[in-house]
Amino acid sequence: MIPRADDYATVYARFRWNVPERYNMAHDACDRHAADPGRVALVVEGEAGGTREWTFHRIRQLANRCANLLEACGVEPGDRVAILLGQAVETAVANLACFKCGAVSMPLFTKFDLEDLEFRLADGAARVLVTDIENFARVEPAVDRLPHLETVFTVDGETDGARDFWRELERGSARYETRATRAEDPAVLLYTSGTTGSPKGVLHAQRILLGHIPGMDFANNYLGQAGDRLWSPADWAWIGGLFDILMPAWYYGLPVIAAPRPDFDPEEALDILARHGVRNTLLLPTMLKLMAQVPGGRHDVALRSVFTGGEPVGADVMAWAEETLGAAVNEIYGQTECNLVAGGCSMLLERRPGAIGVPIPGHVVDVVDDDGELAEPGGTGHIAVRQPDPVAMLSYWRRPEANAEKVVNGWLLTGDVGHKDEDGFLWFTGRADDVITCDGVQFGPGAIEECLTAHQDVALAAAIGVPDPSRGEVVKAFVVVREGSSAGSGLRGVLLALGRRDLPAHAAPQGIEFVENLPRTTTGKIMRRELRRQEVDRQRGQTRERRPPARSSGAPGSERRPRREEGTDDT
Repeated sequence: MIPRADDYATVYARFRWNVPERYNMAHDACDRHAADPGRVALVVEGEAGGTREWTFHRIRQLANRCANLLEACGVEPGDRVAILLGQAVETAVANLACFKCGAVSMPLFTKFDLEDLEFRLADGAARVLVTDIENFARVEPAVDRLPHLETVFTVDGETDGARDFWRELERGSARYETRATRAEDPAVLLYTSGTTGSPKGVLHAQRILLGHIPGMDFANNYLGQAGDRLWSPADWAWIGGLFDILMPAWYYGLPVIAAPRPDFDPEEALDILARHGVRNTLLLPTMLKLMAQVPGGRHDVALRSVFTGGEPVGADVMAWAEETLGAAVNEIYGQTECNLVAGGCSMLLERRPGAIGVPIPGHVVDVVDDDGELAEPGGTGHIAVRQPDPVAMLSYWRRPEANAEKVVNGWLLTGDVGHKDEDGFLWFTGRADDVITCDGVQFGPGAIEECLTAHQDVALAAAIGVPDPSRGEVVKAFVVVREGSSAGSGLRGVLLALGRRDLPAHAAPQGIEFVENLPRTTTGKIMRRELRRQEVDRQRGQTRERRPPARSSGAPGSERRPRREEGTDDT
């Protein structure tokens, strides 16, 4: 935990890591709280209403039974166990069981399609899958192509090809001695969301939980205060749900709300926060923007801390959150490979909307050039994290070439571009692939999108750079209008004028396209690379339409076929 003090500089200077050689996060997150038989760990809400409470005492018994079950199936330390479930007690139990016995948990998102699931199950060579009947039915067509997958458990009964998870648990012993694993032993294999390319397996060690604690303290204005109670829509298959909510909350012995829903509904989210007396929450920027559009006065929400990350949050949304939710928004920064390394803490620092914050105590975060040397003061470069770092991954899974590209001169490159101001605040320009260059100036899409979404008729916006022969690139924006508003030439003209008024000339959108929705990753981040791809494909199509027909020599069969251009997707 971070030390108590009245200012950031003192807290940062006083912090020291204490990562023991032997460490098992199942002990820290569950076993040590289980002596109190009434201490609540999890409150699970059903979709039809009604809740069930689970204590740490009961969770430990179930995790012990599950660890015994995994070992009875032949699972050994280092073997991968896939968990294809949403926010559920079985998800938590299966993860803890893996940590206890030294297996590697492999969380999978239930909204993945068969191709995504098969890729991960094959790439991770999972030996066991814990899921439910509905999701197993989706995976079953691929089972014959997964030679490593030996055992499948379904949590809602037995079915062909899968064993009944709960029946098997009850047959086993509730006694299990948690392994004395090393802090550096592999514990969890998470896959990136594919924001900038194909998903990569990210292998983390048992120490990942300890690595998250300073960031959770920082982002929650010192977590673990009386009455703290956590919930987030973030799925537990992702690092944000599993290690920004569930596992850190249990490290502190705090209760977590599980309210599984197929899709995010902003009004329902406000209802959950109010009904369960949630005090601490992780809400992504897109979620906050949608929640801010819900008419006020319907929900009695009283949060102590709100933290968010993944994309910039505008000043207007921050002001709404403070007034409506009762807490200042602390932005956090990190990624699957190295999470919660920078951010804000409203108890210790002023808020600077647009900045991603400062290095969280325990982490060294700075801006470097392509060679891993510190950038000039105020200069733009790669946002990077000094290695080693307790929250950093062990390695990419079976991707040595990716490992070599990720760490340069002792700095883990996040793939983001930004700069650091004179006060030490880090500013995010954009993903390296999202940076726009117009008139020789490099900038990110954040300020443009904030400008457009400030208009009352705009729900969401995304900005990209499109090629321009004289300026390098110009800005094009894609806009989703709010429900009840009308898209059209009138609104387009208003938004273009708004950009010219409030943005530098190089950043003002030159074109606006209204769309029904924006492409997003499964974690809710806008996929601007997909918008760029669509734009490139459209421009290529327009070029082909303008291309004159091929000439013919007149002889049958002698028509000249158009030459296939390099780099296209033509077949």
